[in-house]
Amino acid sequence: MIAELEHSYPVLTELSSSARGELSRLREIALPGSTMVFDERQACTGFPLVVRGAVRVSKLAPNGRAITLYRVAPGETCIITTSCLLASSVYNARGQTEGPTTLALVPGALFDAWLAEPPFRRFVFGLFADRIADLMQLVEAVAFRRLDQRLAALLRERGPTILATHQQIADELGSAREIVTRLLKHLADDGAIAVRRERIDVLDADALRRWADGSP
Repeated sequence: MIAELEHSYPVLTELSSSARGELSRLREIALPGSTMVFDERQACTGFPLVVRGAVRVSKLAPNGRAITLYRVAPGETCIITTSCLLASSVYNARGQTEGPTTLALVPGALFDAWLAEPPFRRFVFGLFADRIADLMQLVEAVAFRRLDQRLAALLRERGPTILATHQQIADELGSAREIVTRLLKHLADDGAIAVRRERIDVLDADALRRWADGSP
């Protein structure tokens, strides 16, 4: 696992020899798809590095709806976990695997020790800054763009084939399944997409771009 981990996270090869010797302390965790990695108000005990697969981080609203904040793929880190470890606080979002996922868990004490290593510190806070920028774009989209624009942009970005249920897309956008289903029908009627069972095919990316720009 260590070789695969260093391939995804080259910064680990830049650690001091003593710090690299601690790689054997990392615990490998193999999880099936749709498994909760962490949940709201749960204590944070370690820093997960994604070896294979991906973790979707989302926020659950009181009405039961969820919105996807970001995904953590190999080579990336979870800023909510980072903030929890730095502040010794509990999680304020949830993380769930997307398909079979393998993690390497860095114990909290070891994470603190590695932060004293300049390469690791730059890596963690560099990705922290990038993720904050992504979240600001999400806030802007939710606050200032209509749902049909956000849906069209999502489909165009993830096309040409999206394997997802209407509920999963609704969770991605923080909306209700019924609303997403209605908007998908509008896009299909316009010839931009074809909707099938748990699958959406992009037929006209330019049409989706016009929808995303607010000028279908």
